[in-house]
Amino acid sequence: MLTWWLLWRVPALLGIVMAAWWFGVRPVLQERGWVAVETRFALCGEGSAGAGGCVVDGDTVVVFESVGEPRRIRLMGFDAPELDGACETERALARKAREALHEWLGEGPFEWNGGAAPPRDRYGRELRRARRASGEGEEPEMLAEAMIARGLAARGGRDAPKADWCE
Repeated sequence: MLTWWLLWRVPALLGIVMAAWWFGVRPVLQERGWVAVETRFALCGEGSAGAGGCVVDGDTVVVFESVGEPRRIRLMGFDAPELDGACETERALARKAREALHEWLGEGPFEWNGGAAPPRDRYGRELRRARRASGEGEEPEMLAEAMIARGLAARGGRDAPKADWCE
């Protein structure tokens, strides 16, 4: 026979399990898969022969492999203007975003998520977020936030509206 005690315990236990997942296990799993990157990046087409990778535009890089094809990586969390944009304003901002990304990557070691098998977009590019460790006990600096704060990118994501850089 079901009593009020049994009926009350099941939802309470379910709530405890869900809270443990949300606040305990999920954050730990999200932290896994970050990979340290010490690659030196040049600007693509501008003396990138000795570098381990190059910056294509404000949100895409290429990593050269000793064996096999280069890996194209789309950095996530932001959307930079396009180098072949619709107007001169967008193209100028795109050049600045490309330079800013090159500078950020050159400031020292950073890490990106996705581990050895990151998700890919419809163009076959790896999809990764990048961050740099700050001081001890501080939140890491996220590349997306740095680019957005400088006005060289808009918030990006599947649900984010496409920025109009020509307004």
